[in-house]
Amino acid sequence: MSKTALESTKTESESGESKSTLVSRNITVQGRRTSVRLEPEMWNALYEVAKRERCSTHDVCSLVSMRKKPNTSLTAAIRVFIMLYFRAASTEMGHERAGHGNFDYMRARARLIDKNDVKVSNSVGSGLTKNSYVSVNKMATEVTASSATQRMQGSTLYS
Repeated sequence: MSKTALESTKTESESGESKSTLVSRNITVQGRRTSVRLEPEMWNALYEVAKRERCSTHDVCSLVSMRKKPNTSLTAAIRVFIMLYFRAASTEMGHERAGHGNFDYMRARARLIDKNDVKVSNSVGSGLTKNSYVSVNKMATEVTASSATQRMQGSTLYS
């Protein structure tokens, strides 16, 4: 697939009226074809999970379907699975490198305040300074294989 789900989505029609940002895709779950509507970011995360696990998105969704509670929708279960999958791979060091632990940095990353207005605080041990802001967004997307592997060993994702 050459385009990501994020690139293939439009949020407004030509007339200016708002459209859903959900993207509908057909998947095969336990041998049965079904349609799932997710946000583009969730589709991208699902593709990344499948790539990391060396399987198809159909395999991941089938696994989620088998483990979900009977009254939970497949879409909701997939969203929770994705959050738990990446949460299991996160580390304190990764949070620090991403600039987490300082709400002003979060506001600056969301472009709600100027990065130069960020108050430097080491209350969570982030060790970040104003000069390190430039690399914060880049580091937020990095995941070290060794720390992810360490956290993943022995953990259960769907319980």
